[in-house]
Amino acid sequence: MIEPQDLRAAVQRGLLTEAQAAGLTGIAEARRQAVAGVEPGEEPFVLFKGFNEIFIVIGLSILFVGWIGVTAVLGAEVFGPGDLDTVLVAAVTLFGLAAVQRYFTLTRRMIAPSIALALMTALTAWVLGSAVAHLLGMQDLMASAFSSAVIAATMLLHYRAFRVPFDAALIATAVFSTVWTLLAGGGVLPEDGISLLHLSGSGPLAVLSLVFGLMTFALAMRFDMSDPLRVSTRNTTGFWLHVTAAPAIVNTTALFLLGHGQGGQLLLLLFLLAIAAVALVIDRRSFLVSGAGYAVWLIFTLFDGSALVILFLGFGLVFLGAQWDRLRSALMRALPEFPGKDRLPPYMSTI
Repeated sequence: MIEPQDLRAAVQRGLLTEAQAAGLTGIAEARRQAVAGVEPGEEPFVLFKGFNEIFIVIGLSILFVGWIGVTAVLGAEVFGPGDLDTVLVAAVTLFGLAAVQRYFTLTRRMIAPSIALALMTALTAWVLGSAVAHLLGMQDLMASAFSSAVIAATMLLHYRAFRVPFDAALIATAVFSTVWTLLAGGGVLPEDGISLLHLSGSGPLAVLSLVFGLMTFALAMRFDMSDPLRVSTRNTTGFWLHVTAAPAIVNTTALFLLGHGQGGQLLLLLFLLAIAAVALVIDRRSFLVSGAGYAVWLIFTLFDGSALVILFLGFGLVFLGAQWDRLRSALMRALPEFPGKDRLPPYMSTI
């Protein structure tokens, strides 16, 4: 029996087009449901395909750390300002990582090693950006902005070459960091780094967070709607973008509402209910979990916790997990036709 992973691999290797794979999946799913009455499958997501991938990730991590140690002995300052030697070492490292990535990603189609190598590439790009910024005389926030921009550009090239879905989250985060540090350098946003984590519920930083979240969400939906049956890597790219977008969207609204006492907590629950409805429509549990998880983190770290809100959040997530397909089917049938509805993942016509 051909599994969804087989179809994804066939698409990646050029044996099938995405349209052909989507058509085959649609036919198989329709026949399976007609014969067995089985509900639609779970949101596809695979972090690793076996322990061998974890074994390789451990080996790659040790190799990378060893290489950093060797370059430090040779005079390259990985965690310092750096100079021309650091730039050369970082460039060589990027080429080496690309060669290794070509084998594990394009040839072996391994998931966990691809993610690990993407992280190593982003770290190396940060070292390269910091060293170049130091050579150009940049300091503080301008140097940080330049380094973030180098990460974004490097990971964009990395994604075009290897199509690692996790790259999308790294690119989005690097772009946000670049914009934030540039605005902070211009005096528009506060300069202290802690503000990047404990974002404000009002002011320019709140606007930046919300706009970034909405733009990332729109990009994620573009990936999702190009692959409604989720048989290609676009599905996983959309997954990582949703994971990045949800906290940014929830951040501004949650902090604003939590600052208004118990009434604000009730409104926060209603807002998260609306987020749950959006997650049902687009069939993305990852969007809801990421947003709700960030809200819980905010409650614990900034507002000394709220047992009632957390209790309702936990109950809601469990209930949605148990009844997701039925609730989505009912909601989608109740909603009128809207642009793009036919490009969303299919849903059951009856409960």
